[in-house]
Amino acid sequence: VRMQMAPSQGRAMPNDKTLQSARTAAVLLLLFKKNNEWSTVFIQRVSTNPNDRHKGQISFPGGMNEEEDNGFETTALREANEEIGIVQEDVSLLGKLSVMYIPISNFVVHPYVGVLDYAPSYKLQESEVADVIEVPLSLFKSANTKQIKDIRAANGMLLKNVPYFDLNGKTLWGATAMMFNEFLHLFDDSTTDFPS
Repeated sequence: VRMQMAPSQGRAMPNDKTLQSARTAAVLLLLFKKNNEWSTVFIQRVSTNPNDRHKGQISFPGGMNEEEDNGFETTALREANEEIGIVQEDVSLLGKLSVMYIPISNFVVHPYVGVLDYAPSYKLQESEVADVIEVPLSLFKSANTKQIKDIRAANGMLLKNVPYFDLNGKTLWGATAMMFNEFLHLFDDSTTDFPS
């Protein structure tokens, strides 16, 4: 399911040695009701951070695992709080998507799905986050949302025929699109409510 949104269908699977040397991170796919329908939020990363291999891209809130974090779910919640002001204690975690290796930044990412029982307000960490993008899940029911185009990566490489989600003119592609596609297949149209 994830590979449907992979930038390259020849994406290599990492070996055990690669995974052992990779850094670890966690992200949060947050669900909440807004205007009486389920929505989620992505961040647009700042394009001026020279240390960010994914600068300017759309992603889930999240980041690197820190020593003091008590597990990857703590990382996901802490980062969502730091980056966009989500109140950690108010998020009910529903579960975890498949772990993903991202070759360009050598990260193993642990994606969590959580739900808020209210629509959040945001406080951006301006050194890392340029914008938040709220999207109703109903947008992904439209056939026009999933498209293909050539995309220039942050490192300057031109990638041909990349599948992506069109978020009202914003391009969601790469690892985040792959993880989100997995979510969409797990929580299909028959899912009308999430526990909170």
